[in-house]
Amino acid sequence: MTGKSPQESYTIMNELVLPNDTNTLNNLMGGRLLHWMDIAAAISAQKHCNRIVVTASVDNVSFQSPIKLGDVISIEAKVTRAFTTSVEVRMDVWAQNIPSGTKVKSNEAYYTFVALDKDGQKTTVPELVPETDKERALYEGALRRRQLRLILGGKMNPNDATELKALFFGDQLPPNLGEEIKQ
Repeated sequence: MTGKSPQESYTIMNELVLPNDTNTLNNLMGGRLLHWMDIAAAISAQKHCNRIVVTASVDNVSFQSPIKLGDVISIEAKVTRAFTTSVEVRMDVWAQNIPSGTKVKSNEAYYTFVALDKDGQKTTVPELVPETDKERALYEGALRRRQLRLILGGKMNPNDATELKALFFGDQLPPNLGEEIKQ
């Protein structure tokens, strides 16, 4: 299996915010945006994996500014790291008011997808080969984000999160982080 560049997974999805997509304040409903983000991220992940993918996790999604009725949103998605059977996808969401010519960043988030084979079982994914400095930085940070997701999901012992411990403690790393916290 050969590696792929992040650019090969790059996806842009555009949506026009219509009345059925908004709340009583004429702002885009958060759930609708999350739905669109899931679709864009899944397309990006499928481009990288050449497989059907399923959503495994959604990181924190913060709303920086409201998206209004009539705005056009652009969701830019790209794989930032491939693990054994999963990929992390980063998204930036932009809201554009075409009549006024304004464009603002509304959201950013990371989603994780698992690749499945024809029988619905987890399968390996191609390696990701970052090419730019920004892609390398996102790639390096992905392991820490993954460890945090696994700890918060109860799937990893904090003592095993070597990348996160190094980030917070550096050379001052306590021998048994779990025991230190319990005391």
